[in-house]
Amino acid sequence: MQSFIPTPLHPAIVHLPIALSVLLPFFAIGTMVAIGRGARPLKAWGITTALFAALTLSSWLAVETGEQQTERVEQVIAEAPIETHEEAAEAFLLFSLGVLGVAAVGLTSGKLGTVARVAGTVGALALVGAGYQVGHTGGKLVYQYGAASAYTDGNTVVRAGEVTTDRATTSDDDDR
Repeated sequence: MQSFIPTPLHPAIVHLPIALSVLLPFFAIGTMVAIGRGARPLKAWGITTALFAALTLSSWLAVETGEQQTERVEQVIAEAPIETHEEAAEAFLLFSLGVLGVAAVGLTSGKLGTVARVAGTVGALALVGAGYQVGHTGGKLVYQYGAASAYTDGNTVVRAGEVTTDRATTSDDDDR
C-alpha cells in the first residue's frame, strides 16, 4: 500500500512557513488599512493573528522534521552547513513565536492594541528577512552541498558542492 506522506517529509513541510512569511506582511498591512477604514479590530486582526499562529506552528513542524533528518543527511555532507541551517531555523521559530505574542496583544482594544498591531506588522516584515536566511541556507544544503543525495538510490556522487550522476549511460550516439 502506497503512503501519502512524502519521504523525506521536511522538504514538503518547509514550503508552508516560507509562503506564510512572504504573505503575512501583505495581510498585516491590509488589515491595518481595513481597520483604518472602520473594520472591527478584533475580527480583522484575528484573521491575521491566526495566520501568525499558522506560521509559528508550521515553523515548528519544519524544525521537527528537519531534526529527524539530520543524522541521515550528516552521512553525506559536513555538519557545519547543517548547523548553520538549524540555527537559522530555530531563530526563525523563536522570532515567529515572539511576533505571534505581539500580534495576540493586538487583539485588545485601545492604544495598546493599536501599538501591538503596528509592531506585529513590522515583525511580519522582519520575518521575511529571517525566512529568507532559513530558505537560503536550506537551499545551499540541497543544491550546493548535495543533501538530497542522502535520499537517492546511491548513484549520485557529491564532489566539492557539485552533484553528478555516477551511472554509465549508453545510447546510439555513444557508438559513433
